[in-house]
Amino acid sequence: MRKVIQTDQAPAPVGPYNQAIAASGQLIFVAGQIPLDPKTGAVVGEGDVAQQTQQAIANLTAILTAAGATLQDVVKTTVFLADMNDFGAMNAVYAEAFGDESAPARACVEVSRLPKDVRVEIECIAVLQ
Repeated sequence: MRKVIQTDQAPAPVGPYNQAIAASGQLIFVAGQIPLDPKTGAVVGEGDVAQQTQQAIANLTAILTAAGATLQDVVKTTVFLADMNDFGAMNAVYAEAFGDESAPARACVEVSRLPKDVRVEIECIAVLQ
């Protein structure tokens, strides 16, 4: 079973992909979210990775909510940074959102460029309980 998840509370896809796909009734694969304001489509926090991380996580949260999940249901994230020197600022915001004890597994990598030249992109996999 495969179901498309869509919400206007997160930015619309800017290419041939969906915000998320629910699979087998339990797994939710959320596409990478960048810090776009869902109402205006504008980049939030130009150059400020902490603000950008907050918005990316807010977009993930909106999509998870549309799928019937929360951040606590996330089992794996991948964080893409334009500059690994931003790790500390991103990680502080990330820790507030996900906590320490029940935080999901995570990979964090530096990439040469992200869409719209943002500082951070985050994708996740969640499991519905």
